[in-house]
Amino acid sequence: MSDAITPAEFSAGPGVGDWRVVGRSAVVRYSTGSFATGLRFVMRIGVLAESANHHPDVDLRFGTVTVRTTSHDIGGLSRRDLALAQEVSAAARELSIAADRGPWTASGNPDDGGSIVR
Repeated sequence: MSDAITPAEFSAGPGVGDWRVVGRSAVVRYSTGSFATGLRFVMRIGVLAESANHHPDVDLRFGTVTVRTTSHDIGGLSRRDLALAQEVSAAARELSIAADRGPWTASGNPDDGGSIVR
């Protein structure tokens, strides 16, 4: 049994309203306000990823953290991505880190490390 889900199923999942489906991935960007806060958040994401044995791409910049998740083994989104996204979103809320809902888009191939631009 595959744990693949559609983009619509991912988007309808509870607690992932800040995430956007881009290609075969789900991506979110958080405004951390500082590099130190972003680093604490990335460390938290690392613990969650190790616990789930499902590892997202994480981009730490001054003031922002971008997270992208996909399931390479199935070539798209899975229940594992949804569960990890829910945990990442919960961790952001616990750390009082808000998602960047501003106008940004993913550019490039998301599976090759495409970047987030304004």
